[in-house]
Amino acid sequence: MYSLNPQAISFSRRYETRLRNHLRNRLGMSSRWAEGLGRKAISDGLGTLDLANIHGKALLALIPANSSGPLRDRIVKRARAFFMDAISPIERNRGAAVQNIAQLRHSNEKLRMRTVELTTANQRLKKEVAQRKSAERSLRLSEHKHLALLREARQMQRRLRHLSHQVLLAQEEERKEISRELHDGIVQTLTGINVQLASLKIESGASKKSFSKHITYTQRLVEKSVDIVHQFARDLRPTLLDDLGLIPALQTYIKGFAARTGLRVSFSTFAGVEKLSNDKRTALYRVALAALVNVAQHARANTVSVAIKALPQAVLMEISDDGRSFDAEHMLDSRRNKRLGLISMRERVEMVGGTFHVDSALGHGTTVSAKLPFKRAG
Repeated sequence: MYSLNPQAISFSRRYETRLRNHLRNRLGMSSRWAEGLGRKAISDGLGTLDLANIHGKALLALIPANSSGPLRDRIVKRARAFFMDAISPIERNRGAAVQNIAQLRHSNEKLRMRTVELTTANQRLKKEVAQRKSAERSLRLSEHKHLALLREARQMQRRLRHLSHQVLLAQEEERKEISRELHDGIVQTLTGINVQLASLKIESGASKKSFSKHITYTQRLVEKSVDIVHQFARDLRPTLLDDLGLIPALQTYIKGFAARTGLRVSFSTFAGVEKLSNDKRTALYRVALAALVNVAQHARANTVSVAIKALPQAVLMEISDDGRSFDAEHMLDSRRNKRLGLISMRERVEMVGGTFHVDSALGHGTTVSAKLPFKRAG
């Protein structure tokens, strides 16, 4: 069923009133009323179909129910003239709209053709611009690559020069330390032995008890010298590492380290670590010793843990302490650091195909990690 909005209902009532006046022989104003209604319909957004429905409803309301056929025909005919006047503005407006639409379509077609031409030209221009930009990017990229390679080569040269300098310094420090230990330890002990022997020579005629006492003391000095020499030999290259393996060597060192420093040291490992090659087991041993020395000298820690864990196709060693933290990245990259320290550990690990990492956070101590593959990458 056709329904009208409130605005159309108001218009319908007005239309019915004008049509009633027209049917009552008020012909003088009928044409103007009808055209005015047509213009009103246009402004209200009503079309010919809307106006036809409104006219039909108004006509049904105005035809008397008991009227004869001829009377109804006359009413319908007069009402048709009113309706034709009412829709004339709509028809004129439609004709103008159709003409405008035709002109608009023609203009749109011309605009479309011009747009196609401009689009084609624009695409050609974009293609040329893209080609030029690509050439420029290639040139810039090539220049950047050459500059990056040059910078990398210079950095590598500086790093190698710095590392060589650090190695020389470290060798001098080791020689100085060995010299000091020999002088303070073995030389003094041997001097003491020499003094005792001189004393024995003088007292050779003294009592047997006094002579025996000096002999015993001299033997102790000799034993002490032997122990010092053994300690130096172990520090240079522990025989346990070659004869029995990594685990016994670390156990022995950690036991002595804990006794010397008073630190609580825990050690855990797995038997499969001995399947590593000799150079990798040596690297783990040296990193563990260097890390423990750092803890004793700098960390002010109470406890240390040395853990060697099995990973898929790899071994992970972690040395963790509860001491002071530090800027690990700065220590690894600093050129003013006069000791190899962490740099030496990293170089040892990377030399056998492993990865080295230091994690040091305030309040959480420091963890030194070395991860080595069972097989060297081909």
